[in-house]
Amino acid sequence: MRLTRSLAAAAAVLVVVVMLHWVGVDAATAAERGILLEFKAAVTDPNGALASWTAGGDPCVDFAGVTCDPSSRAVQRLRVHGAGISGKLTPSLSRLASLESVSLFGNSLSGGIPSSFSALGPTLHKLNLSRNALSGEIPPFLGAFPWLRLLDLSYNALSGEIPASLFDPCLRLRYVSLAHNALTGPVPPAITNCSRLAGFDFSYNRLSGELPDQLCAPPEISYISVRSNSLSGAIAGKLNACQSIDLLDVGSNHFSGAPPFGLLGLVNITYLNVSSNAFDGEIPNIATCGTKFFYFDASGNRLTGPVPESVANCRSLRVLDLGTNALAGDIPPSIGKLRSLSVLRLAGNAGITGSIPAELGGIEMLVTLDLAGLALIGDIPVSLSQCQFLLELNLSANQLQGVIPDTLNNLTYLKLLDLHRNRLVGGIPVTLAQLTNLALLDLSENQLTGPIPSELGNLSNLTHFNVSYNGLSGMIPASPVLQSFGSSAFMGNPLLCGPPLNNLCGASRRAKRLAVSVIIVIVAAALILIGVCIVCAMNIKAYMRRSKEEQDGKEEDEVLVSESTPMLASPGRQGTNAIIGKLVLFSKSLPSRYEDWEAGTKALLDKDCLVGGGSVGTVYKATFENGLSIAVKKLETLGRVRSQDEFEQEMGQLGNLSHPNLVAFQGYYWSSSTRLILSEFMANGSLYDHLHGNHTFSGSSSGVGLSWEQRFKVALGTARALAYLHHDCRPQVLHLNIKSSNIMLDKDFEAKLSDYGFGKLLPVLGSYELSRLHAAIGYIAPELASPSLRYSDKSDVFSFGVVLLEIVTGRKPVDSPGVATAVVLRDYVRAILEDGTVSDCFDRSMRGFVEAELVQVLKLGLVCTSNTPSARPNMAEVVQYLESVRTNS
Repeated sequence: MRLTRSLAAAAAVLVVVVMLHWVGVDAATAAERGILLEFKAAVTDPNGALASWTAGGDPCVDFAGVTCDPSSRAVQRLRVHGAGISGKLTPSLSRLASLESVSLFGNSLSGGIPSSFSALGPTLHKLNLSRNALSGEIPPFLGAFPWLRLLDLSYNALSGEIPASLFDPCLRLRYVSLAHNALTGPVPPAITNCSRLAGFDFSYNRLSGELPDQLCAPPEISYISVRSNSLSGAIAGKLNACQSIDLLDVGSNHFSGAPPFGLLGLVNITYLNVSSNAFDGEIPNIATCGTKFFYFDASGNRLTGPVPESVANCRSLRVLDLGTNALAGDIPPSIGKLRSLSVLRLAGNAGITGSIPAELGGIEMLVTLDLAGLALIGDIPVSLSQCQFLLELNLSANQLQGVIPDTLNNLTYLKLLDLHRNRLVGGIPVTLAQLTNLALLDLSENQLTGPIPSELGNLSNLTHFNVSYNGLSGMIPASPVLQSFGSSAFMGNPLLCGPPLNNLCGASRRAKRLAVSVIIVIVAAALILIGVCIVCAMNIKAYMRRSKEEQDGKEEDEVLVSESTPMLASPGRQGTNAIIGKLVLFSKSLPSRYEDWEAGTKALLDKDCLVGGGSVGTVYKATFENGLSIAVKKLETLGRVRSQDEFEQEMGQLGNLSHPNLVAFQGYYWSSSTRLILSEFMANGSLYDHLHGNHTFSGSSSGVGLSWEQRFKVALGTARALAYLHHDCRPQVLHLNIKSSNIMLDKDFEAKLSDYGFGKLLPVLGSYELSRLHAAIGYIAPELASPSLRYSDKSDVFSFGVVLLEIVTGRKPVDSPGVATAVVLRDYVRAILEDGTVSDCFDRSMRGFVEAELVQVLKLGLVCTSNTPSARPNMAEVVQYLESVRTNS
C-alpha cells in the first residue's frame, strides 16, 4: 500500500514537472516570436521573404529561415539570404539566448552592428552579414566570442581599422572575411594567435603597413588573400611556415624583395597571385610542382632572367601570366607540354627574344595567347592554327617576319587578332573573312601589300579595324562595316584610294569613259528593281493567303473540362464539388470535343502510366481511344509564375516554337488546383534511359546500348535545337534545365529536346538552396549555383557540355562509387586527358566509333564546361564545330 502511494506521488510530481516544462517552453517560444516579429517590423521586406512570420505562427515550424533546438525549441539559427530586406539591424536579436548562427548575407541592411550583439557571445558560432550596406567600425567585442568559428562581413562599407581584439583570444575561429570594405591601418599581428585559423580574406580594402611575422603560425591555415590594398615590405620569409597553403593572393599591393616562389612545390597549392607589386629577382628552377597548381600570376613586377624550362613541371596549369616584367631569353618550347593551359601571357617583357615555338600549337585548350611587346623574330607558326578554341591572339609590337598564315581561319572562335607593329609581308589572307566572331582586327604598321579583301566587310562583329601604315593598294571596299572606321584605319597606304580617304581612284578621262557604263548599270539596276518588286508583291499575296489558311488550321481549341475522378463520378453526372478547368489545344491531331475529355483531368494521370519526374513536375503517358498517345506533365511548382494570365502567356509563347529537334508542345490545362502541359510522346524514352537506365525500347537492338552513330546524331540534333532557341527565337529562349533525361528520342532515334522555355517555372531560379542541389548533380553552370544567379545562354552551353561528356563516356555527371566519395565527370575527363590515356574515357558498350571523333567531342565538352561563361562558345559555334567533326573525320 505504501509502495502504491509512493508511485502515485512520484507520477504526480512527474506530471507537474512535464507541465511546467511545456509551460516554460511555450512561454519561451512566445517571447522569441515577439523578438523575431520586432526584427521583421524594423526592416522593409519587398519580396515577402518574411511573410510567414506572423503573430499566430510557431517560429520553430512556420517562420521561414528560422531553426530551433528540437528539445528546448529555442531559436538557434536565423538564415535569410538574398531576400533584399533593408533597414537597420535591430538590437532585439541579441535577446535570443540560444542563437548560434546569424546569416543575413545578400540583403540591403544598413547602419552599424548594434553594440547589444555582444550579448550573443556565449552562444554564437557563425555571423555572416556579407553583401549588405553596413557602415561604421567593426565592433571589437566580436573577438571575445569563445565559440565563434566563422565571421564574414565582406562586401559592405565598413571603415576604420581592424580591431586587434578581434583576434583575442579567437579560440575556435576558422575563417574571417572582411573583403571589399573601406578598412584602413595594418593587418593586426594578433591574427597569428588564432591557432585554429584556416583562412582569412582582407582583399579590396585600404590596408597599409607590412604583413605580420609568422603569418602562417596557425598550422591549418590554407587561404590568405590581401589583394588590392596598400601593403608593403618583404614577405617571402614570413610565409616559410605555410606548408598547408592552398591559395595565396597578394596581388596589387606594394610588396618588394623576393616573391614567395618557394610555395610552388607544396602539395596543396592551387593558386598563387603575386601580380602588380615590386617583387624582383628571377623565377627559380621549379623541380617539383604541386599537382593541383592551376593558377600562376606574377605579372606586373620587376622579375628578371629567363622563363625557366622547368615551368613545364606544373602540368595542371591553366593560367600562366608573367607579363610586364623584365624577363629575357627565349620562350621555352616545353610550355607546349602544358596541355591544360588556357591562358598564356608573356606580354611586355622586351628582353624575350627568339621565335615563337611551334610547340605552342599543341596546347589545344588555349584560349588566350598574348605575346605582345617582346622582341620576337621569325614567322608566325602555322601550328598556332591548331589551337581551335583560341579567343585572343596578340602578337603585336614584335619583329615578326614572313606572311600571315592563311590557315588562321581554323580559329573559328577568335575574337581578337592583333598583329600590328611587326614586319609582316605579303597580302591580307582572304581567309580571315571566315573569322566571323572577330571584334578586333589590327594589321597596322607592317609591310603588307596588295588589295584589302572585300570579304572582310562581312565581319559584322568588328568594333576595331586598322590596316594603316602598310603598302596596300587599290580601292577601299565600300562595305559599311569597314567604312565606319574612318580614314585613320587606312592612312599611311599611298596606293589606297576611295572613301573614306581623300585619294580619288583613276584619272578624270577614265571617269568620263566610265560614265556611259555607269548609266547602263543604273538602267539595268532599275529594271531589276522593278522585277524584284513585282515578284515580291506576288510572294506577299501568296504568303498572306497561305498564312490565312495556316491560321485557320492552327486556331487554338479551348475546352472546358470538369476536374473529377471518373471512378467516383457517374457518366453524365458531375459531382457537386467538380472544378471546371480550361484546356487549350495547339495540335489538330488531339481530340477537341468535350466528350473526349469529360472523364476529367485525373483520368490522364493514371498511376499505372507514370513515365517519370523532373524539376517541375511528374510525367504520365495518356492514350486516347483512337490509339494516339501524348505525354502529360503535371506541374508541381510554378516557380516565378504568379497567375493564370502569366501562365497562359508563357504557354502561348511555347506554342509558337517549332523545330525538328524540339518535342512538339500540344497544349495546356489550367484549373485552380491542377496545371498540365501536353506534348508529343516519345516511345524511345530519353537519352538518360539509354545511357544509364532501361534501354530495351523498340528499335534499340534488344537492349544493346546506343552506337556512336546514334549518339553523335543525338548530340548534333540537341545542339541544333538549342541554337534555334538561342539565336533564332526573339526573344531568346533559355532552357536552364538541360540534362540527358530531358533529351527524348523518337522512333528513328532523332533527338527531341523537352522542357524548353520553362525558365519561369523552374524552382532553381527562385531558390538558392535548390540551385545548390542542381549544381551537386553536375549539370548546372557555376553561375547558377551562386547567390547572384546571373544566368545566360552560356549556362545552357555548360549543361550541354556535360551531356557531351556523358554521351562519350557513358558515365553520369556525378558518380558516387563510395558512400563518402563523388567523382565529377568533367574533372574525371580532364584528368584522363592530361594523363594521355584518353581511351580510358570511352563507354565500353559503344559500337562503331572513330576515336578521333570521340576525342574532339570530349574536348568540346570540356570547353563548354569552362567555369568562366565568356570562355564558352555559343550554341551556333558548337553546331558548327560538331558538323566539322564529322566532315573532317
